[in-house]
Amino acid sequence: MTGYGSGADRIDTTRPHPARVYDWFLGGKDNYPVDEELGRQIAGLSPDTKRIARHNRWFMHRAMRRLAGEEGMRQFLDIGSGIPTEPNLHQIVQSTAPDARVVYVDNDPIVLAHAGALLNGTAEGVTAYLDADVRQPERILELAAGVLDFDRPVALSLIALMHFIDDGDGGEGEGRSEGAYALVERLMGRLPAGSCLVLSQLTGDFDPESVAKGVASYAAGGVTLVPRSHRAVGRFFDGLEMVEPGLVPVVDWHPELSVGELPVETQPVPIYGAVARKP
Repeated sequence: MTGYGSGADRIDTTRPHPARVYDWFLGGKDNYPVDEELGRQIAGLSPDTKRIARHNRWFMHRAMRRLAGEEGMRQFLDIGSGIPTEPNLHQIVQSTAPDARVVYVDNDPIVLAHAGALLNGTAEGVTAYLDADVRQPERILELAAGVLDFDRPVALSLIALMHFIDDGDGGEGEGRSEGAYALVERLMGRLPAGSCLVLSQLTGDFDPESVAKGVASYAAGGVTLVPRSHRAVGRFFDGLEMVEPGLVPVVDWHPELSVGELPVETQPVPIYGAVARKP
């Protein structure tokens, strides 16, 4: 385990943070009353919220099994990794490919505080953590280059992250203002041919009323939440070659890769997910 950055002394317990709210949805303990309060508000508006969070997590599991197995990926850059929840990405990919190199990135100090203890990988591989924000793509790429070889394919993982970035947010440097699409384009632009993008994103396509209430609750807590339509999520993959079955609700993305955690669903899961390859 390698670590870059420091920030355990700047945990803000007065405002909710998406990583900690998500931890609460998944049944974790690494959150604060302000995170639980927002989580309960959202769960009260949409009782399915915890179920949806679990399905999003399971999509990540299946996508990483596919990439480390059939696709032969050995390098992974996971931005917005969140608070460690087993099995973590590195545990999934290194169980198939012990020499896999994994770089986690997040900007919440509580994630950093737990990273050293919980993100220990195999002796053959490398597992690193960067204290950085997706709005800092150049910093992320510069630091990740100390672990990953950008002359070889890299899997970029953006799981349930870009819906916290609006279309005019995320610039670097004075006078710059880049939105979600521009950030993804900059990150993928640095990666070589054969690299893959794994992305999941909240949508209001199936239950717009409940999603709108969730957006309002996050906004009241000072957190941006931007649901996107199927067409809008598809824009993140412009210029890339989709791995079948393409952009689908996460429950429909290779359910056969589940290791038993995927129940039969009769209700929509309002998160789209896909994996695509850079030609």
